[in-house]
Amino acid sequence: MKTFEYDITVTKNDLDALNHVNNVVYVQWVNDIAMVHWEKAAPLTVRDNYFWVLMSHTIDYKKAAVLNDVITIKTFIIDSTSITSLRAVEMYNKNTQELIAKSETKWCFMNAQTQHPTRIIPEVKNIFI
Repeated sequence: MKTFEYDITVTKNDLDALNHVNNVVYVQWVNDIAMVHWEKAAPLTVRDNYFWVLMSHTIDYKKAAVLNDVITIKTFIIDSTSITSLRAVEMYNKNTQELIAKSETKWCFMNAQTQHPTRIIPEVKNIFI
């Protein structure tokens, strides 16, 4: 399993009325790390010809994050079929190492020219799996 991660710091714009990170922000972070991982790992020639479409999403909230918390967000591929991948995202409070949220998202591999699902090419499997 090849893990990709980065840290973010909670800002005032991330907070809800209770001064915790808003649930919608966690969902955005899940999407953001998937996109950044794809853009950093896949060569431009692959990204020009293929893309991913989100099929389903689950998230479990474990602990609240608050202003100025530094969050380590990690992602990796759990499993793949011929055209889909199941991606995990885990978010940890960097100071306490406590898990604050985790997510699983199912993505479908798409051909950019046909706009239809297509088999995951070996170059992509080698990068992410």
